[in-house]
Amino acid sequence: MSRIGKNPITIPAGVEVKFNNGLVTVKGKKGELVQPIDKDINVKIDGAELTVERPTEQKRHKAMHGLYRSLINNMVIGVSEGYTKKMEMIGVGFRCSNQGQLLELAVGFSHPVVFLIPSEIKLTTAMEKGTPPTITLESHDLQLLGQVAARIQKIRKPEPYKGKGIKFQGQIIRKKAGKAGAKK
Repeated sequence: MSRIGKNPITIPAGVEVKFNNGLVTVKGKKGELVQPIDKDINVKIDGAELTVERPTEQKRHKAMHGLYRSLINNMVIGVSEGYTKKMEMIGVGFRCSNQGQLLELAVGFSHPVVFLIPSEIKLTTAMEKGTPPTITLESHDLQLLGQVAARIQKIRKPEPYKGKGIKFQGQIIRKKAGKAGAKK
């Protein structure tokens, strides 16, 4: 039995979960999320507890069992608490600002990069003296949040020699020695 898939999901107060016609709908104070579920996987809701069941021990069913349990759990946490990702910009002259959902980045190119953030994500930027510029993204949808954060990081990935670029807060960049280190 799947270790992840067999764990029940506790539904907190204020969160409503429905399953019908292969769609799981989760509604809470932060928003509403919908996830299509494979026809072989069954979702049972008993009061404040949700369990995901599979019909057989096939490899495909085992894989989907844990996957859908994790996706539904992320949806429940998202609509009740929400998710936050913080990103730091490391580099001389790197700046960020926002006007509503429009993120403007100055990351060493000849022109500023403008990035449109989806309306489901709340965007804030901070430029404080002594700390690197930070971008804070908040949303109830973990999949969308991770995808947008990865696309922002792709604009200027952290490079391994000086560590310049856009990185997640707490991310460790392994630095290389460069040419001087190779001569010894």
